[in-house]
Amino acid sequence: MKHGKNYRESLKKYDSTKSYDLVKACEIVKEVKYAKFDETVEAHINLNLAKNQTVRDTLVFPNQFKGEKKVLVFCREDRIKEALDAGAAFAGADEYIEKVKGGWLDFDVAVATPDMMKDVGRLGMVLGRKGLMPNPKTGTVTNDIVAAIGELKKGRTEYRADKQGTVHIAVGKVSMDAAKIAENIGALLSEIDRKKPSDAKVDYVQSVSVNSTMGPGVWVNYTVGE
Repeated sequence: MKHGKNYRESLKKYDSTKSYDLVKACEIVKEVKYAKFDETVEAHINLNLAKNQTVRDTLVFPNQFKGEKKVLVFCREDRIKEALDAGAAFAGADEYIEKVKGGWLDFDVAVATPDMMKDVGRLGMVLGRKGLMPNPKTGTVTNDIVAAIGELKKGRTEYRADKQGTVHIAVGKVSMDAAKIAENIGALLSEIDRKKPSDAKVDYVQSVSVNSTMGPGVWVNYTVGE
């Protein structure tokens, strides 16, 4: 892949073959950023997983950096007021199922009560592609919609390993203090370690890197449990 002049100049500011402790890596990401907008900082954690293994869950970062999420709740009519009072942007059943079928996706996350999943499951082609399908594993299929909405509005974020076993996730903004970005990454790594499959190999976390949206990656010298 061919990179532009600004990217190449950024690479000259540090040793891209070395790995750095978490805070230093985040400081470098901030130092080498060159875009004029407030870039997102992304972490990439490569895991040594077997073909039948996956790692997926949610967490609330200790330092928030995203705007408030618009939550859609799929629920029966008798629970619409409860969902809206709890902070959902939208709540309902057939009306929103039809809207989503038609391509409407003006929300950031979807929650569903269990009795709605038979109908919501038919939206797999739309919601699944966008990573918006409610799932019990991430707490978005639940009867306790008040608690779910509260956690999501506080910034609860899903992480998952892709088919190559790598977790790609936004962890901050370059305008944030490096220590706060590092704290978010540390919280993520602790959660990933907690979700380690019981039969995972010893070298479970193979590599960790961090970068801004436009900038080059910085390797992190990370040991599980630090």
